Amino acid sequence: MKRLFTLLSLAVLVSLLLGACGAGATTHLDKIKQAGVIKVGTSADYPPFEFVDANGNKTGMDVELMAEIAKRLGVKLEWVDMPFDSLIAGVQQGKIDMSISGFNYSDERAKVIDFSDQYFNSEDAFTVADGFKGTIAKPEDVAAYKVGVQTGTTQDTWLTDNLVKNQKLPEANLFHYDRADQAALDLKNGRIDVMMSDYIPAQALAKQIGGLKIAWHGAAGSGGPMNIVMQKGDKELTAAVNDIIKQLKSEGFIDKLANKYFTVK
Repeated sequence: MKRLFTLLSLAVLVSLLLGACGAGATTHLDKIKQAGVIKVGTSADYPPFEFVDANGNKTGMDVELMAEIAKRLGVKLEWVDMPFDSLIAGVQQGKIDMSISGFNYSDERAKVIDFSDQYFNSEDAFTVADGFKGTIAKPEDVAAYKVGVQTGTTQDTWLTDNLVKNQKLPEANLFHYDRADQAALDLKNGRIDVMMSDYIPAQALAKQIGGLKIAWHGAAGSGGPMNIVMQKGDKELTAAVNDIIKQLKSEGFIDKLANKYFTVK
C-alpha cells in the first residue's frame, strides 16, 4: 500500500509539473520560447535585403537583422523561403511566426497583420535597360510602357490603383512576377520596358544582372517605412521585437548593417 501511495504521489507530482510547463505557454511568444525555435518567412530574391549568396546561404540586411533578433529572443532561427505574395497569408495561417522581406507599411496590410516598428525607410525606383530611349520624369510617365513588378508588393498596389484603375496603364501592359530577379531578367531581355521596385534592391539587381540602370527614384507613394510582419493581435511578440529593434538602433547595429549592404548613389 505504501508503494502504491508513493507511485500515485509521483504521478500526481509529474502531472502537476507538466501542467505548470504547459500553463506557461499562454502566448505565442511563450510557445516560441518553449519550442526554442522561431520560424521566419522570407522571399530571398531581393538583394541586398535578402538573397542567396554564391555558397547557397541566405544573407542580406534583413537576414542578419533577424538573426540578431532571434539571438536576443533566445531562440534558434529557422528560415522558410516562400513567394513574396504568400508571406502575409503564411503569417496569418500560423505556418510561420513572422516575416521579414523588405515589407513596406500600408494601411491595407495593417488591417490583416501587425507591423513591428520601422527598422529602415525606402524609396521607389524605376529600372530600365541601358538602351532605354524613353523618359521617366515622374512616376506616372511609366504608363506609356510595359511595366514589370513583383506580385503583392506595395509597388504592385500603387501601379494598379494609380495607373491601371485610372485607365492610364493598360492592364495588359502590367506584368507580375513571383520574384524581383525574374522581372529584372525580363527587363534586360526586352520583354518589359520598366521595372518598379524599392530603390536599394533596384541598385543591387542592376549591378548583379548588368545592362540595367535606374531611370528614376524617389517617393512615388509606395515606399516608406520597412517593418517586420506578425499576426494580428500578437501583442507580446510584437512588443518583444520592438524592444530589440529599439536596442539595435541605439547601439548602432542597424546603421552598421546599412553601411555594410547599401551603396546609395
